Amino acid sequence: MTFDPSLVVGPELLAQHGIGVVAPFDFALDRELWRWTPDDVSLFMTRLPYVPVPVTVEMASALSDQSIVRQATRDVLAPEPLAVAYACASGSFIRGKAGAVQLHQTMMSAGAPMSTTTSGALVESLRLLNVRRIAVVTPYIDAVTERLVSFLGEYGIEVVSSVGMGLLSHIWKVGYGEIVSAVSTVDGPEAEAVFISCTNVPTYDIIAPLEQMIGKPVLTANQVTMCSALRAMGRSAAGPGQSLVRLAPSTAA
Repeated sequence: MTFDPSLVVGPELLAQHGIGVVAPFDFALDRELWRWTPDDVSLFMTRLPYVPVPVTVEMASALSDQSIVRQATRDVLAPEPLAVAYACASGSFIRGKAGAVQLHQTMMSAGAPMSTTTSGALVESLRLLNVRRIAVVTPYIDAVTERLVSFLGEYGIEVVSSVGMGLLSHIWKVGYGEIVSAVSTVDGPEAEAVFISCTNVPTYDIIAPLEQMIGKPVLTANQVTMCSALRAMGRSAAGPGQSLVRLAPSTAA
């Protein structure tokens, strides 16, 4: 009996397209990013160099250094991704609007065919949803959360309320219960949506239930990053019940 590989049907036989992901050195949620990814799209991951400081303004600034982002982008181009995503919220908002634009330009000049950053993807997503007033949950200390509020203000997005968890490390260990509690605390009728910041905060399983609970869109750092990168490729993310994912690529273009 001989084995005929043509009889095997599955995701492994689909023509693969890729997204290059530039992530912070402490990023621990690779598996979560994959959950938004269609079967015929692969993620090519690379980490930024270790920075021996806690999660502060200084760390976020170091992670957005042009030279290291340029090198990381070049490193992840080897498998020929169709887009490159800078998957770090604080690193992409810490220097304000000008810094976010500069990050995008740095990745493009390094050879990325298309590029997105977490904070740029957030602004893009809010515009697609026609949202101008949001509540924000972050794991950060106040100084970093304030930079996010300022960044959004530069784009005409008002943060009507915010709460930071004050964490300096091990952010990926935050539990779903803590996030749900923070969203319940920060949400109010004046907010048109809620954003949960930081790509190291796990959120995939609670987005749809939270949207049902509060009756409005819930956006998260990993979600907006993946949706933006996939949208740039003309693809949709996998995220049942999530308002942002329900936007078709043609609607979002």
